[in-house]
Amino acid sequence: MTTQIQIAIDGPAAAGKSTIAKIVAGRLGYVYIDTGAMYRAITLKALNKGIDLSSNEKIGALLESTDIDLQPSDSGQLVFLDGDNVTEAIRSQAVTAAVSEISAHESVRMQMAELQQRLAEGRGVVMDGRDIGTHVLPAAQLKVFMSASVEERARRRFAENGLRGIETPLVELQAEIAARDKMDSERKVAPLKQAEDAIYLDTTELSIEQAADEILALAEERLS
Repeated sequence: MTTQIQIAIDGPAAAGKSTIAKIVAGRLGYVYIDTGAMYRAITLKALNKGIDLSSNEKIGALLESTDIDLQPSDSGQLVFLDGDNVTEAIRSQAVTAAVSEISAHESVRMQMAELQQRLAEGRGVVMDGRDIGTHVLPAAQLKVFMSASVEERARRRFAENGLRGIETPLVELQAEIAARDKMDSERKVAPLKQAEDAIYLDTTELSIEQAADEILALAEERLS
């Protein structure tokens, strides 16, 4: 019997991956690794330093001298960038708009994949992102590709932003999400796509708890 497994959850922006992955990890007693937060952290640093976001070399060099740390807390996972808590700062509109460009760089993806693999080594993890099942954890025992309609994902992001005091028109969010889907799917390095052995989960009509229950049931199958 397998005592612990690696769970890879992939999917496009605002599909609910992070929220659901946290629930699954919590119920299984596993480590949760939010790879999107890691890309957001280096994006925030690049923006703050005014570095050319289109430069693979400059962003790669910046990441080499950057410390990104994920720490659990009673209020959820905290993200630290060079020792500073940037958990809220990485969710800004500016970071959201720039993160796809940053994450498309080969030097960034290669370095991040190595770090993510080290974080996952030898323990039960739930890791979510866009290339986890295909690139970061290709041997994961459970791979899920999670999605929802663009309209539903925009609605969720609108509600999320509202809680943070960010006011963005729904139609603008729909356009941003559709554009990010295109960018993430068409990038040359580790593009967003469903792994051949991944299970597709459409969350358009599912609540967060229902989606988490679906993945937990799949995990229990693997564990038995």
